[in-house]
Amino acid sequence: MIDPHAPAPPGTPPAWRAPARIPVRQATGRFLVLAGVFVCAACGLVYELELVALASYLSGDSVTQASVVLSVMVFAMGIGSLAAKRLRRHAAAGFGAVEATLALVGGCSAMALYAVFAWTGDWGGLWADGPRWLLVAFSLGIGLLIGAEIPLLMELIQRVRRQDAGGAVADLFAADYVGALVGGLAFPFLLLPFLGQLTGALLTGAVNVVAGGCLVLGLFRRDLTCRARWLLIVANVAVLGVLASAAVLVDDFERAARAAVYGRDVRVALQTDVQEIVLTGGTEGQPLDLFIDGRLRVSGRDERRYHEALVRPAMNGTHARVLILGGGDGLAAREVLRHPGVHRVDIVELDAQVVELADRDPALSELNDHAYDDPRVHVTTADAFGWLRSPPAAAYDVVIADLPDPGITDSTKLYSQEFYGLARRVLADGGRLSVHAGPVRSRPEAFWTVETTMRAAGLHTAPHRVSGQDAASTADRTPGPAHDWGFVLAATDGTPSLGTAGHVPAPRMTGLPASTLVHPRY
Repeated sequence: MIDPHAPAPPGTPPAWRAPARIPVRQATGRFLVLAGVFVCAACGLVYELELVALASYLSGDSVTQASVVLSVMVFAMGIGSLAAKRLRRHAAAGFGAVEATLALVGGCSAMALYAVFAWTGDWGGLWADGPRWLLVAFSLGIGLLIGAEIPLLMELIQRVRRQDAGGAVADLFAADYVGALVGGLAFPFLLLPFLGQLTGALLTGAVNVVAGGCLVLGLFRRDLTCRARWLLIVANVAVLGVLASAAVLVDDFERAARAAVYGRDVRVALQTDVQEIVLTGGTEGQPLDLFIDGRLRVSGRDERRYHEALVRPAMNGTHARVLILGGGDGLAAREVLRHPGVHRVDIVELDAQVVELADRDPALSELNDHAYDDPRVHVTTADAFGWLRSPPAAAYDVVIADLPDPGITDSTKLYSQEFYGLARRVLADGGRLSVHAGPVRSRPEAFWTVETTMRAAGLHTAPHRVSGQDAASTADRTPGPAHDWGFVLAATDGTPSLGTAGHVPAPRMTGLPASTLVHPRY
């Protein structure tokens, strides 16, 4: 007679590791678990990419954002895997709870980050304020939950059909990595262009909670108590309800957040393949402001001082052929066309919709004096760096680099020694290059690095600066602080004359290394 209370023989697995009572054959059950791994991995990578992309859009420093998000998330995944070891006894219920929580946190992360950014201000210094800490918190939380999936899924797949650990790990990681590939490709090519950041994250959360809920409640329901089944059903329905409600309200949320960021007189808001473009003001006496990816690019209050300082010094001399790199708003072209003797102006702009807006929007086209109606103006839609690598048929007397600030990671290559070498190559003898080099007072090292880099490319430089009135505050449009613009005028055959363009910044910073493609210095 067998004593039911006698200890189990050595090596006998605990009762909770007995084969699961699944309603399908083992082969089918194993396939369904691996399909769940595939879907959850795809969703997890979308959450990671969404955090990187949103933080990069809001701060401009994509290298720092990617490094912070990915390093914190990978660290958290390790901690989550260790913590989930305690849940293996209740693997099915634990996995269901993890997926419901992950869907809620990951799906709502983009909306929460954008809300904090919109209503509390910009990202400031590296760790200066709330939005950056919230980014770290979401990276940590999502990483913990993604990491917790692995040991729980390993337990579930072994309970369907036990096999050697190496084979189980290989199957699990194969499904995981293929799912990550699909998620990584779906984010930039499907979710981001067709749904946008917020709706794309919400939809991913919905897919995540459905996949996790179906796997646990469908395949492993017999491993759950009646109470656990109902708790998971209620939790999944509640998460789906939250995500669906947020998706319904996402347009109203975006409008409210945009008003908090830009003020309530937003006239145009476009999400192009390249960037977000927002126009505010321009009617009823309100000055026009142009924002690109949340950063002010044109302020109607003082843009003339900026563009005059950028263009006019370079026009002292022969200027029959002029090349403008960037400047799709037409404002640099306006200043160029005011000089007699200009025969041709070529504009190389990355985003065709900026040019279209500058040509068709009444306020912006009035501000640029309808520059695109002038037959001497010719536009090419291309990346400035790539375009310069194929030298034009004829050289230019003047090149104007009206580009984003060098502190923005995506613009770093446009302030490199290689870029200035390409620009020098398209200049005619005695030609001049004018560059916006960022603020002098707040970022002197970046400004003088631009000047050093241009000299390293074989150009003779003349730095100068001007000041102007910055944009109004986004809430009440009251005058902001004085803005500080730094420029560098360069020539191929001797130091160019600034004339009355502006005063030379002081003190000069020396000993700075040049910025290159493989070693950016900004």
